Amino acid sequence: MTDDGIRLLAAAIALIPLLGVALALGKIFSDWISSVARNPGAGEVVQPVGLLGFALTEAIALFALIVAFIILFVG
Repeated sequence: MTDDGIRLLAAAIALIPLLGVALALGKIFSDWISSVARNPGAGEVVQPVGLLGFALTEAIALFALIVAFIILFVG
């Protein structure tokens, strides 16, 4: 394999956590919608927790993307 091939393979492997992020975001929002549908009065209580979970989960995706870009374009 050439250096470019290894670099592309490493970047693809670095993006594997995006699958987990996608599944986690789906779970976060499905639970959020279901909890508000069951108890509409708890919407103000559940919203900050849901947004925090979304932000922290999305941060993992951004870190994985940054690592992939570093692998591709640095070195």
